[in-house]
Amino acid sequence: GLSIDYSLFLVSRFREELAANELEQAVARTTATAGRAVFFSGLTVLIGLSGLGFFEFLFMRSVGIAGILVVLVAISASLTLLPALLGILGRRIDALQVIRRGPETGRFWHGITEFVMQRPLQVAIPVIVVLVLFGLPFRHVELSSPDATILPTSTPSRQALDEFRRAFGDGALSPIIIAVETEGPVNDPQTLAGLYEFTRRLAADPRVTSITSIITIDPRITLAQYQMLYADPTRIPDPILRRAYEQLAGDRLAAVYVYTDSLPASDHAKQLLYDIRRMDPGPGLRLWVDGGTAEIVDVVERMYSAFPSAALTVVLATYIVLFLLLRSVFLPLKAIILNVLSLTASYGALVFVFQDGHFSSLLRFSPLGFTEASLPIVMFCILFGVSMDYEVFLLSRMREAWDQTRDNRIAVATGLARSGRIITGAAVILVVVAAAFVTADVVLIKALGLGIALAIALDASIVRTLLVPATMRLLGQWNWWVPRRVARTLEVVRMEH
Repeated sequence: GLSIDYSLFLVSRFREELAANELEQAVARTTATAGRAVFFSGLTVLIGLSGLGFFEFLFMRSVGIAGILVVLVAISASLTLLPALLGILGRRIDALQVIRRGPETGRFWHGITEFVMQRPLQVAIPVIVVLVLFGLPFRHVELSSPDATILPTSTPSRQALDEFRRAFGDGALSPIIIAVETEGPVNDPQTLAGLYEFTRRLAADPRVTSITSIITIDPRITLAQYQMLYADPTRIPDPILRRAYEQLAGDRLAAVYVYTDSLPASDHAKQLLYDIRRMDPGPGLRLWVDGGTAEIVDVVERMYSAFPSAALTVVLATYIVLFLLLRSVFLPLKAIILNVLSLTASYGALVFVFQDGHFSSLLRFSPLGFTEASLPIVMFCILFGVSMDYEVFLLSRMREAWDQTRDNRIAVATGLARSGRIITGAAVILVVVAAAFVTADVVLIKALGLGIALAIALDASIVRTLLVPATMRLLGQWNWWVPRRVARTLEVVRMEH
C-alpha cells in the first residue's frame, strides 16, 4: 500500500513538472519536491512502527520490525528506482493513459476548499462533533486477551470450548492457580493448619464455587485428620489421596486451584484475583497467583505500562520531523491533534462493533464482550504514521504554495487542489486492502482490518478534505509562524541540502 501511495505522488508530480519543463529538469524537480515529501512521510511511518519496540511482547516487536523493513524498501525504491524509470519513460508516461485529464482537474478540490474556508467554524464544529461521537464508545472499553471465542463456531477448538462451558460452567475453563510457598515442609502440622485456615477463608467468598488443594480433598476430613494423614506422605494408605498429594504439593510449595462461575476475562474473575493477591495468607505462607485471569491482567498491565512512553516518543519524534519539513511551530501540532481525533473515532467504532456486538450478524462474528488488548496499541503505531503520510503530502504542497505566494488562502486552496485527488486515490487503495481483512474468520484480524480501513477512510475524507482547510483558515498566518532565529537556521540548512 505505501509503495503505491509513494508512486502515485511521485508520478503525479512528474506529470505536472513534465508539462512545464524538460525531462531531466522534471525528474530533478519531482525528486526534490515530491521525493522530499516521500522521505519525510516515510520517516513518520517508521517512527510510528518503531513505537512497537517499546513493548516486551515478541509478536508486537515482530510486527514493528516487519513493518519497518517494508517501509524502508518502499522509500528506497521510490527515491531511486522510480525516478530512474520516470527518466527512461519520459513523455511516454501517458502513452497508455485510459482517461485524459483536462486542465480543470483540480477545480472540484479548489471548490471544496473555497467552500470550507468561507465558513470554517460551520464546517469544523460538525466534523469534530462527528469524530467525537464516533469515539464515545471507547470510554467503556474493556481490554483483555483473547481465547478460543475469537475463532469461528465451526472450528474444533471453539466447539470444544462451547461444549465444556455448557457442561461444567464458565469458571471451570481456567481456575485461579495459587502457589502457596511455605517456610517449613508442606506436611508440617503448623503449615497444614495455616493452609486449612487460608482455604476456608477463600471458600467463604460467594464468588468461589469450589477449591482444589491437599487440604480440601474431602469436606468430611478434619484438620487433625489431614495432619495425621500427611505426617508421612509416602505412607498415605489411599492411592487416590496419595496421588492427589503428589500432584498438589511439593517440599515447600502447595497448589490451590480456585474455581468461579465466571469466564477468566470477566470483571468478576479479575476482581476476585485482585482480592486474592491482597490477602494475607497467614504466618509462614507466601502467595504466588497464576492462571488464565492472572495472565490476562498481567499482560494488559504490562502492555499499557509501556504505552505512555511509546506514544509520547512517537508523538515527539513526529513533531520534530514535521517541524523540519514544514518549518512551522503550529502545523505539526495541528496535524498530531487531528491524527488523534481520527484514531479515537476508529477506536470507538471498534468497541461499538466488536465489544458491544453491533453488526455482528452482518460481519459474521460472535461478540467478544471485550477489546483485544494489543489492538489499540498496534493500530496506534501503524495508523499514526500512515495517517500522517497523507498530512505530509498535503501540507508539503501547501508549504510550497505559501513560499511562492505568502497568501494563506491561496496556499491552502492550491495544496488541496493539487494533492486532494491523489490522496483520495491512495486512501481508497489502502482502505480496500485493509477492508479485505474484514472477511477473515478470526475476529482479531477482522477487527484490525475494520479499524485500519475506517481510520484511513475518515482521515482521508472528512479530516483532510474538510477539517484541515477549516483549521488552517482559522489559524491564518499563524500556520506558518516560526521564531526568526530558528527560521534562519532552517533556511540555511535547507539551502545547503
